[in-house]
Amino acid sequence: MSVTSANRLELLQIADAVAREKMIDPALVIEAMEDSLGKAARSRYGAEYDIRARIDRKSGELFMTRYRHVVEEVENHFTELTLKDARGIKPDAELDDYLTDSLPPMDFGRIAAQSAKQVIMQKVREAERERQYAEFKDRVGEIINGVVKRTEYGNVIVDVGRGEAILRRDQLIQREAFRNGDRVRALIRDVRLETRGPQIFLSRTAPEFLAELFKMEVPEIYDGIIEIKAVARDPGSRAKMGVISYDSSIDPVGACVGMRGSRVQAVVTELQGEKIDIIPWNQDPATFLVNALQPAEVSKVVFDEDSERIEVVVPDEQLSLAIGRRGQNVRLASQLTGFDIDILTEAQESERRQAEFAERTQLFMDTMNVDEMVAQLLVSEGFASLEEIAYVDLDELVSIDGFDEGTAEELQARARESLDEINAKAIEHAKELGVEQSLFDFEGLSPQMIEALAEDGVKTLEDFATCADWELAGGYTTNAEGKRVKDTGLLEKFDMSLEEAQTLVMNARVQLGWVNPADLVAEASGEEEGAGEEA
Repeated sequence: MSVTSANRLELLQIADAVAREKMIDPALVIEAMEDSLGKAARSRYGAEYDIRARIDRKSGELFMTRYRHVVEEVENHFTELTLKDARGIKPDAELDDYLTDSLPPMDFGRIAAQSAKQVIMQKVREAERERQYAEFKDRVGEIINGVVKRTEYGNVIVDVGRGEAILRRDQLIQREAFRNGDRVRALIRDVRLETRGPQIFLSRTAPEFLAELFKMEVPEIYDGIIEIKAVARDPGSRAKMGVISYDSSIDPVGACVGMRGSRVQAVVTELQGEKIDIIPWNQDPATFLVNALQPAEVSKVVFDEDSERIEVVVPDEQLSLAIGRRGQNVRLASQLTGFDIDILTEAQESERRQAEFAERTQLFMDTMNVDEMVAQLLVSEGFASLEEIAYVDLDELVSIDGFDEGTAEELQARARESLDEINAKAIEHAKELGVEQSLFDFEGLSPQMIEALAEDGVKTLEDFATCADWELAGGYTTNAEGKRVKDTGLLEKFDMSLEEAQTLVMNARVQLGWVNPADLVAEASGEEEGAGEEA
């Protein structure tokens, strides 16, 4: 076809029609046409040339132009020329200028026209994808309604108006099946700009989907009077949701349930019968956990803040209810609170307490040479180690029934003597293992700690300085299966916290000259300022 013989406005009309159909900017279509016509021209005159096409936005007239770059040294004579040659053509030419030559009108062959069409379609598809991305990128976290277009390998492709979205098989509620033409409601989980395939990813299993459904059903949540603080789901089976009200006159649980359960029932129906426990949220983790484990009753809660674990004691007959079918109840409560939960019956807890009592009693009998009754009195008063007895204020021992000042002094003397003996053995063993003097001289480590470090291969101050705080104090990490796993610390048995371990390691690094103390002070003051601003 001859571009010159065609109606000059035809290109503009084609661009406008394509833009309307694909709902993109007409300027993008014209740019795509210019690229495609330039490619067709290069296939005619030579692919080595820099030939560009330009369509006048008003008249539709097409201009073909060859560009050559003015450079000091020519590497490609098809697209470059020297300053001397350039000034022979254009006297005022300068380095880095471009010289242009207008090309005569040309006829496009069948292959060139087909190639141009492919380039236009590719550009239009790219523009369409970018338009779709721009439209949906800020809608992540919203609920969207669509129509099922087709199903591919269990994944549901959904028509969402100005584009397609994908609802992956693992984001569908169990036993849920959709047919072509079915209406579907889902959460926009992610929007990504990809070279091919759908860019909008939907979910019906995300906890946020349940929260957004309640926002639609409960005006108080939409208005911000009630806030959903946490959601945990076992999609299609059971869910737990923690809510709080900022108006004392409104019951958050009652508002979410609605009159005769109308509000919660609407959400349950949408989620294929998923049972929903609505729980009053509480700032105190232990109180919130007691609420989260409903309908089971809780006798006692022990909260370990360092390890982010909660130990729950329930009556013997409540154990199965607290754990739930296949551990569902305790698992959802754990997800809701963000803590690992250990559940014990009252009988198990009593048995463990008795075992700990007997173990500590035996420790004091063996190391301090006291009779069973004295040892039991010490354990009953909360003493758990020799250090506590040896260095506690004397008045605390005297205050125990049956102990006078002389008895208290004798007990402290025996505890210190036993500790000295244990420490002497620890030092001797550590030296046998090859511990250097630098580690003995380091302040903050007891002989027993040094012995424990040496048994694991930490024998110098340099070795100690390379340790991580969790390696010393212990902690929890998440494995590949997403489960939290306990890492036992080298000094965990000495009740060392993460903060204490971190301080010791940093002190060792400062002592070795690895860290500048001034930097630590500046960093600490910066953190304090940040905390003050947040407050």
